[in-house]
Parts: sequence; C-alpha cells; structure tokens
Amino acid sequence: MVSTFISSPSVDLSQIRLEIRSLQAQLVTWRRQLHQRPELGFREALTAEFITEKLRQWQIPHETGIAKTGIVATIEGNRPGRVLAIRADMDALPIQEQNDVPYKSQHDGMMHACGHDGHITIALGTAYYLSQHRDFSGTVKFIFQPAEEGPGGAKPMIEAGVLKNPDVDAIIGLHLWNNLPLGTVGVRTGALMAAVETFELVILGKGGHGAIPQQTIDSIVVGSQIVNALQTIVARNVDPIESAVVTVGAFHAGNACNVIAASAQLKGTVRYFNPNYAGYFKQRIEQIVAGICQAHGASYELDYQSLYPPVINDGAIADLVRLVAETVVESPIGVVPNCQTMGGEDMSFFLQEVPGCYFFLGSANSQIGLDYPHHHPKFDFDETALGMGVEIFVRCVEQN
Repeated sequence: MVSTFISSPSVDLSQIRLEIRSLQAQLVTWRRQLHQRPELGFREALTAEFITEKLRQWQIPHETGIAKTGIVATIEGNRPGRVLAIRADMDALPIQEQNDVPYKSQHDGMMHACGHDGHITIALGTAYYLSQHRDFSGTVKFIFQPAEEGPGGAKPMIEAGVLKNPDVDAIIGLHLWNNLPLGTVGVRTGALMAAVETFELVILGKGGHGAIPQQTIDSIVVGSQIVNALQTIVARNVDPIESAVVTVGAFHAGNACNVIAASAQLKGTVRYFNPNYAGYFKQRIEQIVAGICQAHGASYELDYQSLYPPVINDGAIADLVRLVAETVVESPIGVVPNCQTMGGEDMSFFLQEVPGCYFFLGSANSQIGLDYPHHHPKFDFDETALGMGVEIFVRCVEQN
C-alpha cells in the first residue's frame, strides 16, 4: 500500500533541485566545520552550539539540552497536516584521523568516521530550506540526537518526550553509506539493520604449571570449547531462512607459555534481524557456557547486554522514501532494495514508537579515493551526497 503521506506535489520539483543545488557550497562548508570539531557521545557541546546558532539565525523554534546535548527544532508549514520527524545523529568516534585534508579533525583521538557530520549538515540544510519555503502541509520536527555510537541517545530523547507536543505521525532518517556508490539509495520495507547485543564472559578455572595439567582447570581449554560451541547456535538453533551472527571478538588469557591460566575473558556480539529472537541468544549462550564450565569444573561470570533492537522500516513510509528517491538519484543503479546490514542503529527505538523509514544514501566515489569503509581512520565521503540528502528530505516533506 502506498503511504498516506504520498500525494500530488504542491511545488515544482525542478525548482526545489535548483535551489538546493545553490546551497551545495554552504553545505560543504558546514560539514567541514563540523568535521574539524568531532565530539563523543553526550559530549557534543560544540556541535550543539553550532546547530543552535544556525537555528537561532534562521528564527526556527527549538529546544536544547535534551538528553544532555540533544536538540529539537520545529517548522510549521502554511497548511495544517501531519507531523513528520527528521532525525540526525551528532556524535563522532574515538578514532585518530589519518586523512590529510584541510578540514581534518582538530580534536586528538576523535573523528567523524561514520558520516554523522554529514547527517547534521543534511538536516540543517533541510531546515534552512523549509524555513524559507513554508508552502507545505503539516509540521516538521528535526531531532538532533547525541550518542548514537554509544551508549545510545535515542531512548533518552524519546523518554524526554521528543515525539510529543506535537505528536509525531512518522519519522525518517538517513545514513550516508560508503557501501553504496554516490547516486544510489538503499531502502527497504522491514528489517534494514540488526539488533545489537553484547556479552562479556569470565571463565574461572584453576591455574598451575603447564607441565602438570592434572592439578589445574584450564580456562583456555574451557574458553576454546565455548567459542566453538557458540557457533552452533546460528548453525543449528536459528532457522536457516533467518540471518544471525554470534561473534567472539576478544579472547584474553594467560601471559606465559608454561603457565595454565586461572581465568579467561571473552567478549562478543550478537546480531539478528527478526525481533522474535529477542532474549533467545542470551538464554542459549548461558546454557552453553554453563554446560561446558560444569563439565570441566570451572565457574563463570556472564554479563549480557541488549543494546539496540533491529531497525524495522514501515512499509508505507518506505514506499514514500523509495518513490521520492527514484526522482532524485541519477545513478543507473538507482534505488537498491537489498541493502541489509548486520550493523546496528538506535534509530530503531524511534521506529518502535512511530512508523518510519531509515535509509542509506550512497556516498562512495572510488574514482577519487572516497571509498574507505565506515569507522576507518581514512573514512571520507563524496560531499555531493549532501545536496541529494537535502532534496530527498524536502521532497518527502512536500509529499506530506
């Protein structure tokens, strides 16, 4: 079913494109200013100040200090209608940038290595355009969210009431995506990104001499069996039609070749798309750990955290974004429907509250070396995508 948000456009869409393209140089300037001053989650004071200054300059009503550094701005159209929210995350990563560019990060050990500086810029560009062109129906709420990379700012913003007064009817957001080339958009109904769960496991054995193992309980042997056994969860407990991942990313034990380690520490992550698996992996992992430890006489401490649910797009709003994107992107590839990733995103909390769509905006350009993956110290993107993002958001609003 096509979204009730879709209607005949009320303005000349070619004129929208011309005006947004005239903003491109300004978008690049804003993005590079933000890129030079990256900040970690819940510490985005300079970033929030930058956003607030623009909103104040454009006389856009806004609230600050939501969930510490978050901001919500509201623009009303000239006609009554529904409330559409646009979400942009603000935080950077604890990465030392290796790019040799004039706008390189000036904050040691911090970098916008995932495109959030671009997300802020696109939202600001959209806000500026709409503040100058209010011939649309309804209200647009701009949610500038802290701490997407961790520990998660979406949930505390929701708890602070950002989806209320006025109540949001639908929400959209985008992620600049270097896994897709410039000029493409990845959008799909249903699960786009995975749930994120993590675990830390300490195996408590009994240390001793490497030549006298009968006097010990070898935590490394126990841990090795647990690592292997955890792989059977996806292979033998998850429906093969579904997708899931159980990864042990860290295994630390011992420090000498002739000493059996008394303890071992394992850290890992779990990812899945189907929300019906919520709680299942925690239960199954503990069953496996408990069984193997008991068999060897070891004990354990397990800390399991469910961080983000899967990102589930509403079909009607995804249709809106898809139809709009088809009028914006110019690549022969166009709109890419099969674009799932096991990466996670706390946009999922917003999508649990109201129908919405999160989508990927292709930003890679291999011809000029802008194709490093996200979270890489040389990550960068083709800034042409900034104007494309603004145009997609504006056209979604015009279809409201």
